[in-house]
Amino acid sequence: MNGLSGKKVLLAVTGSIAAYKSVFLTRLLIKSGADVRVIMTKASCGFVSPLTFATLSKHEVFTDVSAESSWNNHVELGLWADAMIVAPCTATTLAKMANGIADNMVVACYLSAKCPVFIAPAMDLDMWKHPSTKKNLKLLQEYGNHIISVGSGELASGLIGEGRMEEPEEIVRRLDTFWTSNQELKDKKVVITAGPTYEDLDPVRYIGNRSTGKMGIALAEECLSRGAHVHLILGPSNQSYSDRIQEVTRVRSAEEMKDAMISSHTDSDICIFAAAVADYKPAVQSDQKIKKKAGDMSLALARTIDIAATVGKVKKQNQLHIGFALETENEQSNAISKLKRKQFDLIVLNSLNDKGAGFAHDTNKIKIIDAAGDVRAFPLQSKKNTAKDIIDTVISKFIEV
Repeated sequence: MNGLSGKKVLLAVTGSIAAYKSVFLTRLLIKSGADVRVIMTKASCGFVSPLTFATLSKHEVFTDVSAESSWNNHVELGLWADAMIVAPCTATTLAKMANGIADNMVVACYLSAKCPVFIAPAMDLDMWKHPSTKKNLKLLQEYGNHIISVGSGELASGLIGEGRMEEPEEIVRRLDTFWTSNQELKDKKVVITAGPTYEDLDPVRYIGNRSTGKMGIALAEECLSRGAHVHLILGPSNQSYSDRIQEVTRVRSAEEMKDAMISSHTDSDICIFAAAVADYKPAVQSDQKIKKKAGDMSLALARTIDIAATVGKVKKQNQLHIGFALETENEQSNAISKLKRKQFDLIVLNSLNDKGAGFAHDTNKIKIIDAAGDVRAFPLQSKKNTAKDIIDTVISKFIEV
């Protein structure tokens, strides 16, 4: 199982009789070379002792998100892991994960996770077939999670049918396959700009925009999961990102973002320009706060450097440049014009006229346009799934696998 060697796996155990299987799962993961940390709901502790998992994993097991000793570990573990597995996952935990109810350690970690999440449900037959369970499973799949199908057989209630947690050996095989077959960007260097830029007027004020960096971060994490070496160049943003990203450069202004891109561009394979770079900056920046005076104030603006166009002039034949266009009118024609001017291989178009797309949302609705003018439209979906569609398109068009 070479795919698991050296991987950091966060195993979440919830309150099902199938929790005993997670003991074997822990052992198999460790034997496959993974570093395993275990978290548990309080209900699961009635089936298997935390001491059992602590002994096997050789790490402390966290069970209470509000405990003084572990209150911040849900964030740290969510960023630490290469994969999170919820096994067994009860109907209650499914519902909480689908609806963001973070009242235990497992769901709190799930909401902080910046890695692929695998869910192995376990419940009785009638619970498994209930419409609410199916709805929650559909939601979790739409969020980009991986559902491990239940098995069929005798259940704890005595009923015969679907609802058994998948066997540990199959779960380990599924993880191994995920990592060994999902590495299309292995040995590729991907540089991604994300977030806004802030152009200072004085020590207090700046010109900026509403970008949060969510889309660029989602792309960085998707490329990371495909085996790429990722350099994320991130403007002012309070969004969290996986600590497994190999390089992160924090910048503030368009000039700083340009410098970071130029220094990383030469040896890159793919550059993704997802940042919302300010087009203008104050012509004069004051080193003291500008005081309010009587009457109106005029502000002279100067153009910022066009980062994509600048590096587009030195683009090599084997490099790919992926651009973004956020438009409010004449969307497609404006995007195609931008693609040609800046020598992009693909451009991702989204419109502020589409509800749920654009800045600050957790969702996006895009069209991908290539240099030949071919257009492919995608539905409104999570930015995580949007990132997957973008990278799938890049791989299918340009990457030999």
